[in-house]
Amino acid sequence: MSRHVLVIGEALVDVVHRGDGRIDESPGGSPANVALALGRLGDTAHFLTQLGDDPHGEQVRGWLAAAGVQVTSSTTTRTATATAHLDDSGSARYEFDISWSLDEAAPDGGDDAGIVHTGSIAALIAPGAAAVRALLAGMRTTSLITYDPNVRPALLPDHHRAVLDVESFVALADLVKASDEDLAWLYPGTDPLEVAWSWLQQGPSVVVVTTGASGAFAVTRDGATHVRGRRVDVVDTVGAGDTFMSALIHGLLDLGLDSAESRENLRGIDTRSVAELLRFSARAAAVTVSRPGADPPLLAELATLAPG
Repeated sequence: MSRHVLVIGEALVDVVHRGDGRIDESPGGSPANVALALGRLGDTAHFLTQLGDDPHGEQVRGWLAAAGVQVTSSTTTRTATATAHLDDSGSARYEFDISWSLDEAAPDGGDDAGIVHTGSIAALIAPGAAAVRALLAGMRTTSLITYDPNVRPALLPDHHRAVLDVESFVALADLVKASDEDLAWLYPGTDPLEVAWSWLQQGPSVVVVTTGASGAFAVTRDGATHVRGRRVDVVDTVGAGDTFMSALIHGLLDLGLDSAESRENLRGIDTRSVAELLRFSARAAAVTVSRPGADPPLLAELATLAPG
């Protein structure tokens, strides 16, 4: 069984303005956070991205290397940044300084990837998004595909175009995870459960929606599965959704769903297995929100937590 995951997408440095006046800098970016969290969970993560040859780029490389993540990067003039302003609840509002492009050639380490993940800026910003879409289309013959839109409205002036782009990746994916906030921006006034059922008809086998403290739900051809949120003292929500996503991927690997050959088994996944995936992912995300920044847990930390 392969536990090799290829993550494709942006890496950046988060500049976080906290409510008490502190300003912290730390590596981040939704796909980079997923790669880091997978490494901490003990999976083999290879990350294809774009970084500058600058101090921020070196900071990102060192941060990922510490979790065992292998990084392949194309070059850019400077490493991207995201400035986050946290409100009293710990929720973040972002401002970005980023450009995104990527070579369409198959990445080193991609040939034996059992699961390929992408999302967020990498799948929505030209010209890189087209290259990512082409890579995923080519890798569907060997790998399962996971996707998290993790939309950043500040970077998406054309709402209609953004919806079409998101749906093009939904159609390529085997498992999609989105937050209720993502869906509220993409489809204003539409029930998230209705959106999830609609996306399921476009191609995925599993569509997961996180709903913050209320928990999460998933829809499959076997029905809808809901799990409650975990009670936790929230420090901030930075990286929580990315931790949830990485835990879903880790859970798929634990179920032996680790390549394109597993696609039919994923399509027939039962609600009990889905509930276990959601609960495990919620435990992982709860650890992340309990401490500052995108600081996902080690697998050993999760083993000490109650399963509920």
